Amino acid sequence: MAVLHAAVADAVDQAKADPANADLANADLANADQASADQAQPLTVDAAFERAQQAALASSVIGCVGLELEAHLVDLDAVSESVAWDKVDPLPAIVGAAAGQSVVSLEPGGQLELSGVPAPDILTSVSQLRLDAVRTRLALAELRLGVAYAGADPLRPPVRVNPRPRYRAMEEHFTATGRAVPGAVMMNSTAAMQVNLQAGPQRGWPERVARAYRLGPTLVAISASSPWLQGHDTGWKSARQRAWSGLDGRACGPVPGCVALDASSDAALDPASAWARYAMAAPVAFVRTSNTEAAAVRTPVSFGQWAGGAVRLGGRAPTAADLEIHLTTLFPPVRLRGYLELRYLDMSAPRWWPAIAAVAATLMDDPVAADKAAEATERTALLWTRAAREGLADDVLADSARRCVRIAAEHVPAGLAAAVADLADLIDSGRSPGDLLAERITEIGPRAAFEELAHA
Repeated sequence: MAVLHAAVADAVDQAKADPANADLANADLANADQASADQAQPLTVDAAFERAQQAALASSVIGCVGLELEAHLVDLDAVSESVAWDKVDPLPAIVGAAAGQSVVSLEPGGQLELSGVPAPDILTSVSQLRLDAVRTRLALAELRLGVAYAGADPLRPPVRVNPRPRYRAMEEHFTATGRAVPGAVMMNSTAAMQVNLQAGPQRGWPERVARAYRLGPTLVAISASSPWLQGHDTGWKSARQRAWSGLDGRACGPVPGCVALDASSDAALDPASAWARYAMAAPVAFVRTSNTEAAAVRTPVSFGQWAGGAVRLGGRAPTAADLEIHLTTLFPPVRLRGYLELRYLDMSAPRWWPAIAAVAATLMDDPVAADKAAEATERTALLWTRAAREGLADDVLADSARRCVRIAAEHVPAGLAAAVADLADLIDSGRSPGDLLAERITEIGPRAAFEELAHA
């Protein structure tokens, strides 16, 4: 929708700036009106499937990288309390003015997200976002606010402070469908680092998407940084991944058909069609009731059932706009949005996240490193739960992690070599960033450790 609004604004600006452009501007406006009308047309199952399939992947050149960082917002004068919404709401404008190029947004529990602009390579992406993160912290400090970089809030209860209708409706959907607890934790107490990568040439899509999945468990174990929740040790290395596993696998689990049982069979897969099937089978979380309001769907209804006429959510058939919204409520470990979103990485401290981002991007985008990593992850490609629960305490995952970080260290840009070497030393010791956090919490307690993170 933002693209459509931009097209209309650009057309009007063209007409105002130069009368000779009026005909072109009018044509652009007409095209925008037609696009808006198309968005409002009812969808059949076949039409919805085709749209989802076409939106999944776009042919592109591998290399461009986008990073997104989430962090827990902390009131430095009331560390144990959720930050009140009246303090949170103005932050995108305040922080955005200081953060540089990154886009600032707010998650349901008031987590702050920095979305860096796509960069031509991982070094540029990390450098830009690291600088924006420092600027963000300085701007927040003037307001007596801090940010804690960890995969889960180790101290505070999961409370939604963001009143956005989308988040209220999702919360109601999770509660009504028996997933209130993991839903609340996921929405309000977790933070991730997301690595966005190009889909690459179409002929390579099956292997590339499968590679993103096959690396997943090993990278989960490497990045695990959420051992504590609500003042208690969860017994998991990644409580964030535990929360995701407690939600409906039809909307939050791995996409069936994106990775084969054997890597030699990955080339025969069709990930775009697999994504479309997943989208049709996934339950609808909420329905728009107006331009600003949303109503939770309180019983499991798939988008395919809605489009097929078995159910009329909101008293109507779904439209293309409804499908676009539905696709944003799907949270598999690797989400296809024309590019690849790697969603399985815990957020970790500023010492570690640049190296973890570099490892992930290098093992995906460098062909030599990717081939070596395929062998290193051969035994771990499906070990999602073990990776989240045991992490590097599992011998198979620890071996895969050590090998993958060493492989990446040989291929990362020189500007990230020191950071990756530091991470390699940590992984060689059998520990992840979350193990260091757990050690610190044991030493000084969850409140003091959380306050220390917020001031770091």
